Amino acid sequence: MTNKNVIYTSYTCPHCYKAKSLLNSLGIKYKEISVDLRPKVRQEMTYKCGKTSVPQIWFNKQHIGGCDDLHALHENGQLMELLQ
Repeated sequence: MTNKNVIYTSYTCPHCYKAKSLLNSLGIKYKEISVDLRPKVRQEMTYKCGKTSVPQIWFNKQHIGGCDDLHALHENGQLMELLQ
């Protein structure tokens, strides 16, 4: 079974580390895809969501946005609902 939660990241992005830290603390499994030195991967991400910044996060093929969006969902109690 493939992981349906995906996060596009960069090694130099503090927001990526913040987003992954929250996911890890909640025990949420995800597939990480680095865009570093991979312009075609970043282009694929941009095509899928219309944004070039990282992180970009999907749960079950639903784009939820970046780090601030992830934290807002968590603070509002909606994050775990999206995963069910």
